[in-house]
This record gives sequence, structure tokens and C-alpha cells, in this order.
Amino acid sequence: MDWLKLIHGTTPASPCAFTPGDDVRVWFRILEQGKERLGQFEGIVIRVRGSGPSRTFTVRRMTHGVGVERVFPFDAPVIDRVELLRSGKAKRSRLYFLRHVVKKTRLEAAEGPEGASAEKDSATEPEAALAKEEPAKP
Repeated sequence: MDWLKLIHGTTPASPCAFTPGDDVRVWFRILEQGKERLGQFEGIVIRVRGSGPSRTFTVRRMTHGVGVERVFPFDAPVIDRVELLRSGKAKRSRLYFLRHVVKKTRLEAAEGPEGASAEKDSATEPEAALAKEEPAKP
């Protein structure tokens, strides 16, 4: 395991401040023609996997009706910061069912510091979301 220390360094990974179901904004460094700028990727965390230096998290967002997923390592030097936008209340550790939900889905919000939870916009399960759809008119 000495190669992990060579690649990732010896600094311990910081504890994660988010869990699957949370809406986050990830700021990461982009190198273009010798210049560095910050880009952002905003979406819902659908999975957190691994342990130690190989720990990663996957963020999914909808862009023009197409689902885009991106995997970020926790201790990568390209990640500048991760902002927690909204804490979600998920019953699972892997939210892969969000890949198959066609309509916009919001998970129930966890109670924040103010003590009030946001309203649930739609169902968290794909079957319930499909049950709410109106039948197609001929």
C-alpha cells in the first residue's frame, strides 16, 4: 500500500460533509492554455463509495433533458471546494433509481438548522412518479 501514499500523499482525507441525496456544487480547477480557472458542477449525490485515499462520490444532474454523471475523488487536488446546497433525506445509499425517472424528481429535504423541512415536490420512487402521470391523449 505504499503506492497509495506516493500517489495520494500522506494527508488524511477529511470527513465527508454530505451523503447520497444531497444537492451539492463541486468547484474544480480547469487548466486551459496554461491558465487556471474554476468550473462548477451542480447536482445530486447519487453514491459515495470506497474508503481511504480511493474514496469517490458521484454527482448527477440533468442538462437539457440529458442526465450527466461525474465521478469525483475526495482527495483530488483539482477539487477546490464542495458546497452543500440542500440536504436530502434518502433511504438508500445508492440512488440509481434516479437514472430511470424521466420527470424532475426531488428527494424529501432533511430538516435543516432552522428546523423546517421543505415540501416534497414529487415522489422518490419511480413507480410512484409514473403513477402520477396522466394517460396520453390520442
